[in-house]
Amino acid sequence: MIKLYLAEDQEMLNSALVMLLNLEDEFQVVGSCRDGRQALEEITRLQPQVVILDIEMPSLSGLEIAKKLRAANQPLKIIILTTFARKKYFQEALAAKVNGYLLKDSPSDSLISAIYAILEGNTVFDSKLVSGILNEVPNPLTKRELEVLRALKTTATTKELAASLYLSEGTVRNYISAILSKTGTKSRLDAVNLAQAKGWL
Repeated sequence: MIKLYLAEDQEMLNSALVMLLNLEDEFQVVGSCRDGRQALEEITRLQPQVVILDIEMPSLSGLEIAKKLRAANQPLKIIILTTFARKKYFQEALAAKVNGYLLKDSPSDSLISAIYAILEGNTVFDSKLVSGILNEVPNPLTKRELEVLRALKTTATTKELAASLYLSEGTVRNYISAILSKTGTKSRLDAVNLAQAKGWL
């Protein structure tokens, strides 16, 4: 029997995946949770052969858990599940020596197949995800423009933004105009959301 552990913070997806995995005769889900710190504690205690980790969770991310498990030389296979095709995340996953990196919207049987392939010593990365990362448009923003964008996340007005960055309001308006132009967005919020989705912030 292959012991699995699942850490996924979306309750419905967590429950569905546990049911799916337990349908396999050779699989047994020995634990699941929706919090990163709890997951790390339970994985360490339960010693599963395969752990499936959501990339973003409360307390600790899937990537942080993977790094801690590798640092502790835990003899297990690690699969990261994500909705984010971000180059930065993928690079961190590679650095953490994960065995699989899969998209959540993949067919359910692809997760089952990936687990078996990984147990046989293979590494499985979702082809759509890898292709998307390889074809990713590079960040067009300068370091200063990124600083302005970060400040935009918490600052509402141009005046407040200028004060927080020690710039004139005119200079801030110029930066924002350049950011909107380079990102092809129509508003400050759209620019922030795009930059976050692309992993630039």
